[in-house]
Amino acid sequence: MHEVTIAQSVFEAISAEAKKQNARPIAAKISCGTMSGVNSEAVCFAFEAITKDTICENMKLKVEQKPIRARCKKCDEVFSFELHEPTCPKCKCDDFELLPDAPLMLEEIEFEDK
Repeated sequence: MHEVTIAQSVFEAISAEAKKQNARPIAAKISCGTMSGVNSEAVCFAFEAITKDTICENMKLKVEQKPIRARCKKCDEVFSFELHEPTCPKCKCDDFELLPDAPLMLEEIEFEDK
């Protein structure tokens, strides 16, 4: 289950930043592409288990799935791909390429006010 590995990596990154900031983290947001196959609930469950009895215990972790992006081959428009409407929203062309999926990224960490 790669969600446990993701949760462990996020925990390590947050812990390192908390140490640098000398502050207690209370919330964080990670993002990843829709096609990554990351199960948000499983990541949050694993993160909760990993952080028990640590500085990150009881933190709120939000996982945001970034939409699939595509580029129209006719007008060069970049758009969020929708499976139920697989056409360019600008010119309605159905000739497009899917762009690389968004990477897994730790976007923000919120720390407790001192």
